[in-house]
Parts: sequence; structure tokens; C-alpha cells
Amino acid sequence: MDFDDEGTSVAIAPRGQAARPPAFGRADRLLASLLSEQRDLTAVERFEQFHREATGPLREPYYSALLPASPPGPGEQLAFEVDLERCSGCKACVAACHALNGLDERETWRDVGLLVGGPAALPVIQHVTTACHHCVEPACMSACPVDAYEKEPITGIVRHLDDQCIGCQYCTLACPYDAPKYEPSRGIVRKCDMCADRLRAGEAPACVQSCPHEAIRIRVIGRDEARVRAETGDFLPDAFDPTYTTPTTVFLPAGEGALRAADGGTPHPEHGHPPLTAMLVLTQLAAGGFALDLLARLAGSADGVGGAAYLPTCLGLGFLGLGASLAHLGRPQYAYRAILGIRHSWLSREVVALGTFAKAAGAYVAAEALVPDRLASPGWLRPASLAAVAALGAAGVGCSVMVYHAVRRRHWHASIAGWKFAGTAAVLGLATAVACLACSSASPPGKLAIAAGALAAAVAAKLAFESRDLRGDRGDGPLGQAAWLLRGPLRRLVAARLALGVAGGLVLPTAALAAAWGGVPIVAAAAGLLALAAATAGELVERHLFFVASPKPRMPGGLPS
Repeated sequence: MDFDDEGTSVAIAPRGQAARPPAFGRADRLLASLLSEQRDLTAVERFEQFHREATGPLREPYYSALLPASPPGPGEQLAFEVDLERCSGCKACVAACHALNGLDERETWRDVGLLVGGPAALPVIQHVTTACHHCVEPACMSACPVDAYEKEPITGIVRHLDDQCIGCQYCTLACPYDAPKYEPSRGIVRKCDMCADRLRAGEAPACVQSCPHEAIRIRVIGRDEARVRAETGDFLPDAFDPTYTTPTTVFLPAGEGALRAADGGTPHPEHGHPPLTAMLVLTQLAAGGFALDLLARLAGSADGVGGAAYLPTCLGLGFLGLGASLAHLGRPQYAYRAILGIRHSWLSREVVALGTFAKAAGAYVAAEALVPDRLASPGWLRPASLAAVAALGAAGVGCSVMVYHAVRRRHWHASIAGWKFAGTAAVLGLATAVACLACSSASPPGKLAIAAGALAAAVAAKLAFESRDLRGDRGDGPLGQAAWLLRGPLRRLVAARLALGVAGGLVLPTAALAAAWGGVPIVAAAAGLLALAAATAGELVERHLFFVASPKPRMPGGLPS
């Protein structure tokens, strides 16, 4: 190596070789570097090696502070804590929950809603992320007829047992926070379990780990503390009364100003549950029929309220309703499990009561058909047997009332549902009597006139009671929202229900009576059967409205599921 007059280095070639300029030396070094990189691991190989050699959770430095330092002690459990001031509504928690739990396409266990409010000069828009609240007294667990829920004794996590579920969806009605979600493709309900498997491995739940603002964390909360927070209303604006289930999720303040749910002003029609509609209406017809037959016999009618065909007709329609209820289950092959929760679930009690009623009613009808003399002696046996069947039917209807009263929707309170269900039993029991008497040539017109008059009175009373549902505005709470739905999006169904009620309870029975008095038995029979069909259709529409016009409680600011 030598230098020229300007101080620049000049390569001196060895003896017998030509000198190479400096640029060639730099090119050699670049080539050597590229060859070295090619001999190194690929990006995929380096990623695999990094994860293979890791000794702990890779994101532990980021989320270890978002997990409790020690497990829950006696009287404590794990709970979500959500800092609303940190939540930006990005839905990273929703995406992570969906991906890491392998949820189906439209299935979500965590939702993001919106709260609005604040002063006019400085309005507030606040996002809120919610999932299952792992309540101290979970309504889903107490409602489930097959014991498909369990609350872990140490962590307090409420878990759903997928293999035990029959897909009755009663828990989705009972939970006021829309946490359990029914998945039609699987025929079962599923819900958030706080990623219990990840917690056992020392890793944070998917939503906690994914939140870029660390708005969600897991903390230990005392159950007594959760009860105090519920009693003082320290939860979320526009959320359902927390004293019902005592949710454990802690929401940190979202700022000053009264907030409300962004979606709270406009209710939406809910699911109609057609199989449940058919089951309720037809089982109440059967129960009402046996009760009316008992009253008629006690009043001195030897063949009951509607003749020999009356009770078999009521029983057959009742069995049709019980069969329709199976179509509501996601996994009907496991329907026999529905009695497991009889100690705490009104749905289990309804299943047992209506099932016992159906068996007792079937035995009574069979005895009337096969061995009527056995029921005639002693003289008290027939009325006592019929009274027992009627009592079982009334118990079944009462359990049906409590199934909906227990979930604490104002539109389903026993003071409303009880009168509607009893009214259906009376109306359809009398409509069946009118149809049977109109079809019987041996029945005197006077008896048909009594049944038709009683039916008209029952229908008028029931329609008058239902008219109360139309009062109120959507800002007046759940009953007002139901009234707004009935007067607005559902007004055509309301009109159809009124028309069918008038036709089945007044017009067609009057036509049947006129034809019977006029000596036209065929017309009387046709009018009687049409009266039963119209009255039943009217009650089916009313029961459909019972479901769709009852706004479902959910977390504030979310979209209807």
C-alpha cells in the first residue's frame, strides 16, 4: 500500500499481478456480507427459534401488571376492571376474544358500546367494553334447567358446560346483560369464561392482552364489596338493576356529566320464539279446557262443558303444543335433561308440571273412553279425578307465568303475564267448547248459547286488558318502549290480533248459534270450527307480540343481538 501526492491510498499489486482499484475492495466486502446473511437463519426460522427458547409468556412484561398479584381468598373472586377513560372503542379486545377462543363467524363474547352525555358546551362520548360479569348470583345459572353452568369456588368464574347444554336459550332471557349467546349452528349457548385456561397458565385473557391502552385488567374483588357496589348503583348508566345478579365487573369513572346509552331511545322488536308461542297457547288451551269441564260438571252438567269430544280435543291440542316446544331446543335429543334444575329453575318446574298434567289428563280421558263405569262409582271419584287433573293444569300454567316473571322484564311481570295466560286458557277453553257443541247434533242450542256468550265476555275482557299495553311513550321505561313498538313497527300485528279476536270470539260464534237455531247443522259446525281457529290464531298473535314487544335488557350502548 502506498500514497499519492494528495494523500489517497493506492493499492500496490504483488509481484506478477495487476493492481486493483479501491472500489473493488469495497465490492468484495459487500459480497462477503451478503453471503454471510444468506448463511444465517431465515426470518421464519429465527421466529421459531425465539419461541422455542422462550421460558415464559412472551408478553409477560406488558400484562403482568394487569393480573392480580395473588389468587382470591375466602369471600373473594376474580373480576374484570375496565378503565373507561382508557377505552377508545378500537375493538381489539373483540377481535382477540374471537380469534383466541375460536368463535364462529357471527359469535361474540365481548362487545363494545357507546355512552353519550355531558353538558351541551362540552358533550361526552365514551366507549365501553363489556363481557360476562361473572356475577355473584348469576341469573343464567339459576335459570338453566339442565345445570349447564357452574361457578368456580375459588376464582368465582361462571363457566358454561357446553356438553350439558340442550339449547333451550332460557339463560339468554334471564341474563340482563346479554352475556350468554346462542349459536344456532351448534345448537347450544356459549359465553365468556375469562379465558380460565390462560389464567391457569399465568397468561392474561385475550381481551386483557390485546388492549393497546391497557383499559381491561383482572383484579380480585370481595363479594361483599360487589354487593355494596350493586346496592349503591355503582355500575354503568342505563344498565339493568345490578342488585338482580350482583355483577362483579368494576367500571372506573368515565368523566363528569350524566351519561346515557347511545341506543337507549329506540327499542327494537325481539325474537318471536314461534315454538314457545305454540306451546304456551296450546297447553293453556288444554289446561283451561279441563278446568272449565270441571266447573260445568260441578254446576250439574252430566257431560261437561262441551260433550264427549271436548276433553279429547283439548288433550290432543295440548299434546301438539308440548311437541312444538321441542322445536325450540338446539339439541332436542337431550330434552330429558330439562328436569335436572327443578330445585332452582322455573323452566324445569314448568316441564315437570306440564308433563305430569299431560300424563294425568291422558289417563283420565282414557278412563272415560274405556272404563267410564269405574269413574262413576263411588260418586266422588270422577269429580275428584277431574279436579286433580285441572289442578295440575293450573300448576303448569302458573309455572309458565313464573318462567317469564323470574327474568324481571317489566312487560313479563306476573301481574301482566298471569292475566294474559289465564285469559288464554279461558278464551280457548270456551272456543273449543263452542266448536264441539256446534259440531254435535245432540247438543241443545241453549247450551251453545251459554258457551258463546261466555266466550264473547272472555274475549272482550282479554282485549280490554291487552289494550293497556298500548299506553305510554318509549321514554317511559320498558313498558313505554313496549307500547311504542306495538303502536309503531308492530301495529299491523296488533290490528290482526284485534280482528281475529273479534271474529273468533263474537262474529263466528254468533253465526254458529244462529245456524243451530235455524236448523242448519253443517253451517253451525263450520262456523264453530272457524271460531276456534280464529280464536286460536288471535291468541297465537297475542303471544307472538308478548315476545317481540318486550325490550330485552342488555349492556348500554350496544347493538341488538
